[in-house]
Amino acid sequence: QVQLVESGGGLVQPGGSLRLSCSASGGFFRLYVMGWYRQAPGKQRELVARISSDSSTDYADSVKGRFTISRDNAKNTVYLQMNSLKPEDKAVYYCNAAYMRVVAWGQGTQVTVSS
Repeated sequence: QVQLVESGGGLVQPGGSLRLSCSASGGFFRLYVMGWYRQAPGKQRELVARISSDSSTDYADSVKGRFTISRDNAKNTVYLQMNSLKPEDKAVYYCNAAYMRVVAWGQGTQVTVSS
């Protein structure tokens, strides 16, 4: 069973950038589809970005062109580079891993975008 730990959240100004990291423990990291989700108060959790084992990616329309997901299989880590941040990006961001019947979630990291 894979275990996930997010880091890199914090406070940034609108238009700023932030890079989130998700470190995975357990075997066969390269086989997992890795994703970033977020949940703001009063809203449902939504998919932000996802990267497959072959590094193909997909993004929510709201972040397309601003966010980039990537993975480093040698480091068992997935990243979310967030640029041109907007106040509406404020949320708790969660890392997700999925492979066949295995699904895992991290504890989340807070991202706050405010002046």
